[in-house]
Amino acid sequence: MRTGVYLPTVAILAALALDFALGDPAWLPHPVRIIGRVVTLGERRLRCGRPRADFRRGALLSIVVVTATALAAWIAIASCAAVARWLGLAVAVLLAWTTLALRGLDAAAGSVEQALAAGCDDLARAGMPALVGRDPVVLDRDAMVRATVESVAENCSDGVIAPMFFLFLGGPVAALAYKAINTLDSMIGYRDRRYLHFGRIAARLDDAANLVPARLTALCLIAAAAALLRRRGPAWRACRADARKHASPNAGYPEAAMAGALGIELGGDAVYAGATEHRARLGRAERAVTVGDIATARRLLRAATAICFAALALTRYVLCRR
Repeated sequence: MRTGVYLPTVAILAALALDFALGDPAWLPHPVRIIGRVVTLGERRLRCGRPRADFRRGALLSIVVVTATALAAWIAIASCAAVARWLGLAVAVLLAWTTLALRGLDAAAGSVEQALAAGCDDLARAGMPALVGRDPVVLDRDAMVRATVESVAENCSDGVIAPMFFLFLGGPVAALAYKAINTLDSMIGYRDRRYLHFGRIAARLDDAANLVPARLTALCLIAAAAALLRRRGPAWRACRADARKHASPNAGYPEAAMAGALGIELGGDAVYAGATEHRARLGRAERAVTVGDIATARRLLRAATAICFAALALTRYVLCRR
């Protein structure tokens, strides 16, 4: 079924509209949760603690999970299309919807914003795990604002623009393969003793998959900063100056662009599971952070998403006319 690897622009818009309107309903079986269960089971069966064996077995798990995810998506769409073309298209749109996380990211950031605005710091800390992996108990108000803004910037790429990019590039099959890679990285792609070897291929796959989307996200955030805040220059300069300072080859681009757009400093030390991770500082602190920065980051998220969709749709239109 062609909509497995090529989804019409209007169908991608429909998937984006579904996500914006409904988010991730509890009643909808989500492929990422299924992928997560498979990764957990695979780790339990394959990881043994021996570096060379763990490297090979982790690579096998990563390749199998990504391939099986893509194949399952193609089979689901093709099987339904064999019954009726409209049914195949409907399933393709539903699967595309599950790859996008605009509503969920915006709502999670909004919950923290509302709690901080009401002075309920403990409630805000309770909402932080939905956004970041760092220990919320050690975060003061400013740190919670920075962590939330960083999450909005990074997940603007991972949760919205990257899957949208792959939907235009290779339909739901490519987008779900990307989500499998992203899920593998979030579960086993760490550099600690447990996953250094077992998750190495998962981490490298994620780096490769996000190479273009992360930079596209930065450009869209810069364009959004120009349109909404008239801060194209600071956003562009922060991205050029600081993006490569980040330990990740990709995450620094959207985070630095967001820091420059808002005129605040992001990054710095963060505590994960009781251990302090020293991270580069991104952007320049033109002023102190405020709770309002979360609201502005959310506006930039929505604007960058619209800009990205328009840019990808226009690019497809121009290329298809040649």
